[in-house]
Amino acid sequence: MPVYNIKNMVCARCLKTVTGIFREAGIAPLAIQLGKVETQEELTREQELQIRKALLAEGFEWLDDQKVKLVEEVKQAIVQLVHYGELDEMKENLSAYLSSKLYKDYHYLSNLFSSIENTTIEQYFILQKIEKVKEWLVYDEYTLNEMAFKLGYSSVAYLSAQFKKVTGFTPSQFKKLKDHHRKPLDRL
Repeated sequence: MPVYNIKNMVCARCLKTVTGIFREAGIAPLAIQLGKVETQEELTREQELQIRKALLAEGFEWLDDQKVKLVEEVKQAIVQLVHYGELDEMKENLSAYLSSKLYKDYHYLSNLFSSIENTTIEQYFILQKIEKVKEWLVYDEYTLNEMAFKLGYSSVAYLSAQFKKVTGFTPSQFKKLKDHHRKPLDRL
């Protein structure tokens, strides 16, 4: 069964949109998850071109290059972990988690990620966690103490310091802003 890799799939709406794009091309995906679509049969060249064009129009990108695909898998694993997973229950560090999830040496992943994204895996991870904190602050879902725990920070002070370093605001200053400067996950 062929699997196609799609860049910028970061949420449930993305899954729905990409599913619709494939269905419009006459393909019913067998399985779809963040960054991947599995189909029963290979796409025809016409179907592939139609899907590529529709994906681009919606802000997605068809991935061909194996190294770019691997970097996208790293990003998807981090997005999944931070936004849909349980960091507070993670027993290993990020490098061990990514190595075991992607079956690759972390140093290789790290060097590849940095060369393609011009940032480190760790910085990308931090940016994702800060965006999650912004979301929780905007919707007033958790206390800072709960946020720190859920995102694996050792203390509220460490979370607050990292938040200020990235955003220029303390969490309480950010919460008071009218324009919360949130970024779409696929733009981090």
